[in-house]
Amino acid sequence: MTDIRETAAVVATEPGATADAVSTAALGMGVKPLTPTKLAWRRFRRHKLAMASAVILLVIVVMCTFAPLFTKYSWNTLIRNPSGGLERFLHPQHGHWLGTDELGKDWYTNVLYGGRVSLEVGVMAALASTFVGTIIGVAAGYYGGWLDNLLMRITDLFLAIPLIVSLILLTGLPANEPWARTLFGPSQSVRSVTTIIALFFWMPVARILRGLVLSLKEKEFVEAARAAGASDGRIMFRHLIPNCTGQIIINTTLSVAAAVLLEGALSYLGFGVDPVKTPTWGNLLAHAQGQTQLLPALTYGPGIALVLTVLCVNFVGDGLRDALDPKQLSV
Repeated sequence: MTDIRETAAVVATEPGATADAVSTAALGMGVKPLTPTKLAWRRFRRHKLAMASAVILLVIVVMCTFAPLFTKYSWNTLIRNPSGGLERFLHPQHGHWLGTDELGKDWYTNVLYGGRVSLEVGVMAALASTFVGTIIGVAAGYYGGWLDNLLMRITDLFLAIPLIVSLILLTGLPANEPWARTLFGPSQSVRSVTTIIALFFWMPVARILRGLVLSLKEKEFVEAARAAGASDGRIMFRHLIPNCTGQIIINTTLSVAAAVLLEGALSYLGFGVDPVKTPTWGNLLAHAQGQTQLLPALTYGPGIALVLTVLCVNFVGDGLRDALDPKQLSV
């Protein structure tokens, strides 16, 4: 019934729609029903802030991913003047949109290359944590009993651990422990930071999906699949998880913003990605902190890029949450 009302509302907004067409759509006759994907896209388009944020986020991602197309320098290139001296502490100007630092590096270029790493850490950590959280949440909700109790107590334990303190302690392990270097990767590498962040990001999605599966496993389509002889794995992966896709997408999107912000905080504190090998928005902010008196513009680039990215991802997540809600008639 909800889909019929939604379809009728959509038909009424179409150019040239007649009263008969709207009435027919309201009765559910003679009109091809809109698919859930089309309905979600129509709802998302009405969310103006989410659409604007998606465009801005796309521009940021494209510029950072294809940084060599938008700057002629590399992130570690030292800018020199015609006499061979370093162009240090240049103020924002044509050719150096954010100026240069005390080493003569073009700061606009560093922001682009730093965004590439920050976004990579955020996306990979969100995807990895969502995958782990989905498996744990669906298994706990579907099987219940002792397995549910065990997995949820482990989840509660991870939620009780202080996040920043634990991340700082774990980032130092690969430098001192061979097993940690094998598991996480080299110390202060992109792989180690991504793995450590993902290790503490799976709990919310696990708890949300557990609750959804507890409700869904009692539905008729699950009973029908079980009566038809479907295995537990098939029921979980072919019936339950697809019905949780909306929540999975929303939580993944919001996890990207949180992971980017957390990576920036770790790098700013000196426990993130090695700034000598790879720039990130966090270690660029930490590097610029000492030059705020001479050239405050150095903090503007990475700071605005970080805040703008996190805000845009959160607004897109809000738009997706409204669009993927099957009970939502309008935004």
